[in-house]
Amino acid sequence: MNSLLLALLFSVAGGIFLARTCPPTAALASVRAAVLAASAAVFAGILPQIVLIALAARVLLNNFPDSRNLVALAAALLAAVVAVRAAAAQRRDLAAKPPKLPGAYLEKPAAELMRACAACAVLVTFGIVFSVLFESVRFFNKISPAEFFFGLEWSPQTALRADQAGSSGRFGVIPLLAGTALISAIALAVAVPLGLASAVWLSEFAGRKTRALVKPVMEMLTGVPTVVYGVFAAVILAPSLRDFFSAAGMDASPESALAAGLVMGVMILPFVASLSEDALAAVPARVRDGALAMGSTRAEAALLVQVPAAMPGIVAGILLAASRAVGETMIVVMAAGLSANLTANPLEAVTTITVQIVTLLTGDQEFDSPKTLAAFALGLALFAVTLVFNVVALRVVHKRREAYDS
Repeated sequence: MNSLLLALLFSVAGGIFLARTCPPTAALASVRAAVLAASAAVFAGILPQIVLIALAARVLLNNFPDSRNLVALAAALLAAVVAVRAAAAQRRDLAAKPPKLPGAYLEKPAAELMRACAACAVLVTFGIVFSVLFESVRFFNKISPAEFFFGLEWSPQTALRADQAGSSGRFGVIPLLAGTALISAIALAVAVPLGLASAVWLSEFAGRKTRALVKPVMEMLTGVPTVVYGVFAAVILAPSLRDFFSAAGMDASPESALAAGLVMGVMILPFVASLSEDALAAVPARVRDGALAMGSTRAEAALLVQVPAAMPGIVAGILLAASRAVGETMIVVMAAGLSANLTANPLEAVTTITVQIVTLLTGDQEFDSPKTLAAFALGLALFAVTLVFNVVALRVVHKRREAYDS
C-alpha cells in the first residue's frame, strides 16, 4: 500500500512538472501519457521501475530541451511495457502459488488441537487401564489368581482390622461372570430379534409417514432413565413372573434373572433397531433392485439380500447393545438382587460384575483390604472379557464383509 501511494504521488508531481515546462498541446499529451504509464505501473506494483524511468526522462529533458514530447512519449511507452511484463510475472507467480485464504492460517493450529484431543483420549484410556492393572496386582498379591479366576464362590466379606472378627472371604469370579452372561443373553434374546424385525419393517415395508412417526418414538426409549426400568421390573414384572410360574408349579424367586433380562432387553431394543435400520438404509439401492429384478419378493430381498449386505452395521448395533447390557447396574440391583448364585436357572436371583463393583466401593472402605481391591480385579476381568468379545466380533464382521464383497 505504501509503494502504491508513493507511485501515485510521483505520477502527479511528474504531470505538474511536464505541464509547466511543455507547450499547452504538448503538455496535455505528455500528461496523458504519463498518467497512463503511472496507472499501469501502479496496478502492476512496480515503483522501482517508475523511479528509474522518471530519472532517465529528467536527464534527457535537462540536456535536450527541444525533445520534451518525444521523451515523455518514450517514457510512457517504456513504463507501459515494463508494467505489462511485471503484471504477467505476478500472474505467473499467483498461478504457481495461489494466495492463502484467511482460513488457511487456522488449518495447522486446528490440526494440532485435534491431534492433542486424540492424544488426550488415548492417554486417559491408558491411564484407566494402568490404574486398574496396578490395583489388581495389589489384589493378586493378597489373593491367589487361581482362586479368583476359577473359584466357584463369591463372598468378599473379610475382617477389616486385626481385632475384628470376620470371615476370610471367598473371591471366585465365576458366579459373577455366569450371572452377567445369563442376564445379558436374555436381554439380547429379546432385543436382537425384535430390533432386527423392527428395522426391516421400517426400512422396507413401513410408509414414509409411519417411519417418521415410529422411529423417533422408538429412539425416545433410549432417553428413559434406567431407574425407571428398574422400578418397573421390581414392582410390576418380577411379582407377575413369580405369580405366573408359581401357579404353574415352578419355584420362582421374587428377584430373578428373567425379570432383569426382559426389562434390559426392552431398554437396549432401540439401539439394535435404530442402528440396524441405518445400516439397511445405507445398502445401495441397486442391491435391492437387482434382487427384485431376479424375481425375489420384497421379503426375500430384505431378508436374503439386504440383511446380509448390512450385516457389519447390524453387528455393530448388536455390539453396542451388548456393551450396554453388560455394563447395566440399576436394573440388576432392583430386579435380580445381589445374590452371587452359580446357576443357569433364569427364575433364581443372580448378580453381575458391575453390581458387585458398586457394592464393594460403597461406603467407608479401606483401599488396602482384599474386599476393596477386589473391585479393581473385577473391573480388569470385565475389561478383558469385553475386549475378547469385541475382537472376536470384529473378526466375524471382517470375514463376513470379505465373503459378501467377493
